[in-house]
Amino acid sequence: MKILIKDKRHLSVASKQLLKYSGDKKIFAFYGSMGAGKTTIIKAICEYLGAVDIVSSPTFTLVNEYKTSAGESLFHIDFYRIKKQEEVYDFGFEEYLTGESYCFMEWPELIEELLPPETVIVRISVDNHEQRTLSIS
Repeated sequence: MKILIKDKRHLSVASKQLLKYSGDKKIFAFYGSMGAGKTTIIKAICEYLGAVDIVSSPTFTLVNEYKTSAGESLFHIDFYRIKKQEEVYDFGFEEYLTGESYCFMEWPELIEELLPPETVIVRISVDNHEQRTLSIS
């Protein structure tokens, strides 16, 4: 499936489409170059899910937890600063994948072989007009 995001005004609709397409799956891996909009898209999804916390990049903290208005947790993980795959066990990565909460991951290339088979893969590409295309599998 592909979702076109023409500009930021389309983020909410794209978030809804992505979640509808993914059904009951709650683990998402976002692939895209630096500046492709991974954090922006995850922020829109979290807002759509009712996040009451400010959604920001977890580049320095590795993991951010956001609460929704219903009291549920949403997890946002950024693997950009991970140097070795073994480092993910230091912060309990596997626990985020086994819970009932949504888990959104940036830079999953660094831990691909650890991703469960039910992970929703989202590849973000940017065209010459700064439009984003989400390719979902």
